[in-house]
Amino acid sequence: MEDILRPIYQERASQANTLGVLLVKKQPNNTPVTNTFDAILLILVKEADSPVFVKHYTYKNEKAALYTVTDEKLREWILLGTHRKIFDWLYNGKVIFERNEYIHNLKTEITEFPFYGRKLKMGLEFAKLIRRYMDGKAFFENGHYLDAYNNIVHSLHHLARLSVIENGFHPEVTVWQQVKMIEPEITKLYEELVNSHETLDKRLELLFLASEFLIHSKMKSGMMHLADVLSEKEIWSINELTNHKDLLHYSVDLGMLLEYLIDKHVIEVVTIETKGPGVFHRYYKLTKKLS
Repeated sequence: MEDILRPIYQERASQANTLGVLLVKKQPNNTPVTNTFDAILLILVKEADSPVFVKHYTYKNEKAALYTVTDEKLREWILLGTHRKIFDWLYNGKVIFERNEYIHNLKTEITEFPFYGRKLKMGLEFAKLIRRYMDGKAFFENGHYLDAYNNIVHSLHHLARLSVIENGFHPEVTVWQQVKMIEPEITKLYEELVNSHETLDKRLELLFLASEFLIHSKMKSGMMHLADVLSEKEIWSINELTNHKDLLHYSVDLGMLLEYLIDKHVIEVVTIETKGPGVFHRYYKLTKKLS
């Protein structure tokens, strides 16, 4: 397949806008990494009309996908973890071409994992974890056990990803393999939920109890990024927080995270009178600095 793709990537490599070209081949028993394709050709460019442009090719019994991705979109994927396979592509792809050691420098940045990037990623995972956990608990308390199960599985996945990031690594496709070496108790919780012979309601009851402690242990690292923002001034309206440039990626998870942290006495609600009798504006402030 590489021979068939060669004219395509040679043409792209000759263009001044191209920063790097990687070829990712399907490995035995690892088709998810290449989305079932026999090869992925990743073209990294400075800029383009569209941040992501995809083409599919077929030759005899094989198929390949070409992704043209701008540097800005690639860095967004890396920062937010919205394209988890990108790490595998960058780590394991064959470097066909790179301009000014672009791919080498990119890999170095990923390995070093700047602390600001870690704080933001931990914050996003913690917010998703809290929303899934709280939703799951509400479903459980109302007897909707399958919906509770679905949410708690997702919450454990976010807990696993948070643990991996906390330890200085990027979560990859095989996140459970990563977390098994880093924090095996999280993997044990997941296995107990999935493999236990207890009734579903009993499994969920035990899991909510066990995961409460683990979630609390992650609160300091998980809210570090939000605490930095809240420290910028005394009190905040929800509109100010929602539209703050550093919190935009929290999206719908921010409100639930605030309520959780209020319950844990980390954030305090400040009420300010409105013109209407008995009606108050609700503001938020950080009650204590994280040490």
